Amino acid sequence: MKKLVLSFILCGMGMLVNAQEAPKSRIIEDGGTGPYKVVMTEVAGLPEHTVFTPQDLSVFSAEKQLPVLVWGNGACANSPWEHMNFLNEIASNGFLVLATGIIPMTDEWYQGPMSRTEQQIESIDWAFAQNADPQSPYYQKIDVKNICVAGMSCGGLQTLFNCADPRIKALMICNSGLFNRDNAGQAVGGMPMPPKEKLKEIHTPIMYLLGGPEDIAYGNGMDDFHRIDHVPACAINYPVGHGGTYREAHGGEFTIPALAWLNWQLKGDAEAKKMFVGEDCGLLKREKWTIEKNGLFEK
Repeated sequence: MKKLVLSFILCGMGMLVNAQEAPKSRIIEDGGTGPYKVVMTEVAGLPEHTVFTPQDLSVFSAEKQLPVLVWGNGACANSPWEHMNFLNEIASNGFLVLATGIIPMTDEWYQGPMSRTEQQIESIDWAFAQNADPQSPYYQKIDVKNICVAGMSCGGLQTLFNCADPRIKALMICNSGLFNRDNAGQAVGGMPMPPKEKLKEIHTPIMYLLGGPEDIAYGNGMDDFHRIDHVPACAINYPVGHGGTYREAHGGEFTIPALAWLNWQLKGDAEAKKMFVGEDCGLLKREKWTIEKNGLFEK
């Protein structure tokens, strides 16, 4: 019965790749724990991307739209296999998640070509086009004024490379940070390598989500954070290392502040704001978390 319902939903959403072949799709972790059960799927017109979308789009409209999370993967992987639990859980709370890379139909380690920095821009372009197309199942249902671009490790570098795009409302840099001249040799070949001057192009609030001093990206990320003085910025740390908690059930502990950040920045949620603002903010009430903020953050 569930398969029949899912097939009906996908057909109703107009997601057939062609007349003979239905799109690949997968429901993981029962669609997430949020109020909107999610399907992970590929869609026509957006190759090399995976979409995490509420299964029932009928509850969304021009008056109740879906903010967007655009995501880039660690290791420049061209598949969100490592982060699908995390992304699925976020989408189940009322977000459209557009992840770089082909849909992971198994839980096995991705092996294939590296992703491209431009795929994040392709995701944004697609969201705008779908929202404006009367024939799209997403017509007027995407909140294109509220887009967060984010990524883990290499995906964070891709995000910072794209940070100047005026359509971006917020940034979230996960287990990542720009290399400087002294440690650029540590980068994996093929990673985008913007100079530290790129940080000046950031025009939105930004959060660094790091794995503590044992995170290989900790030094780069904290150095970025300490250089940013022209937009609100914070750096939060949970001592779990570079891999984070993305592959744990529902994305683990990292999902908590990530979702709060998105709810605050993209939905204006006052309760979510309390996770970060104030000397006794909600994050500090959770075990092992730390937070640093720049001079603009509390304002």
